[in-house]
Amino acid sequence: MRSRRERGAESFRRGLWAETLCLWVLRLKGYRILARRYRSPAGEIDLIVKRGAVVAAVEVKARADRDRAGESVLWRQRARIVRALEHFLAVHPRLRDSNLRFDVMLVAPGSWPRHIRDAWRPEA
Repeated sequence: MRSRRERGAESFRRGLWAETLCLWVLRLKGYRILARRYRSPAGEIDLIVKRGAVVAAVEVKARADRDRAGESVLWRQRARIVRALEHFLAVHPRLRDSNLRFDVMLVAPGSWPRHIRDAWRPEA
């Protein structure tokens, strides 16, 4: 039986692998990577990308299957991502006029990552 630390390390490596895979998929789709693993006092964003006039905060979820991955983005995490993107835009004012979007990429073994554009909208 593996220790909690070993399971955590494996989960961390799986997450990094999934982020790297999604980064390349987005590059192939024509997105420019603005930030990876962006950290702010409000929270972390896995990827911040830009294509045309759109800036998207992308949350990457890797699970045993896509359904479980999609269910794992909870409202609390969404709120943290929104606040973190606001912080990013405060630091990069030239991007403030961009169209903002919140995307999710679902990663499961044996399949291509699924990109869900405009997965949610911030609460007003």
